[in-house]
Amino acid sequence: MTDATLISEIATRLEKAEADVKGIPPIAPELTAGDLGSAYAIQSELTRRSLAKGRRLVGRKVGLTSEAVQKQLGVNQPDYGALFADMEVLHDSTIAANTMIMPRIEAEIAVILKKGLPHADCTIAELIAAVDYAVPALEIVDSRIAEWKISILDTIADNGSSARYCLGLEPKRLTDLDLETCGMIMTADGAPVSLGSGAACLGHPLKAAHWLVRTMAQAGSPLAAGDVIMTGALGPMYTVQGGQRIEARIGGFSPVRVAFG
Repeated sequence: MTDATLISEIATRLEKAEADVKGIPPIAPELTAGDLGSAYAIQSELTRRSLAKGRRLVGRKVGLTSEAVQKQLGVNQPDYGALFADMEVLHDSTIAANTMIMPRIEAEIAVILKKGLPHADCTIAELIAAVDYAVPALEIVDSRIAEWKISILDTIADNGSSARYCLGLEPKRLTDLDLETCGMIMTADGAPVSLGSGAACLGHPLKAAHWLVRTMAQAGSPLAAGDVIMTGALGPMYTVQGGQRIEARIGGFSPVRVAFG
């Protein structure tokens, strides 16, 4: 495990990169190969600092839900990051492109909990019972590591490369959806840029949510009532260009849109 001084120093560098809207060199070479614990310790330090500044934690995101991406980064499980209230972008609104380094976007399904899930052995039945509703979502990721030259340690330390998220405005009950076979198409200015399905997210978006619920409970930060779970990408992410309008259509849901100004 990396010493606390280095963890604090790396967290400070990542904070500054975000504030300056300027990427920094990869931090993974400073950590022991495969040391996910230290990477999460850096993420936890960033979360602690955010909360101390008055930011409000409203949920978590799951990343690396694609088997192909896991193999690329040499891992066999997803990762997670924190969602704060000030990361939310309203449906059909515009994000100032100059507030981000090199944004990419992916279409997902988000679920919102109506009760907390504190147990590390949470069952899938308990998860389903705890879900209030699901909505289509867009996650805007933006690595603080320059030019996205990341390893698994870089992205975990950097809060899962999370930046913004947008939720659709027409919630649906799980019983009204088929989250496994639902198709997804994401367009930029009307042109398709990403295709996928619910099955592309760990086989089923609720499997990703289940992994997250258990992992956060085991880490001592269980998910609470009202929390948002971004379950992971349904297809390839897309590198956004300034001035583009991005829309995702996911089977069973109304569209969700954002623009970049």
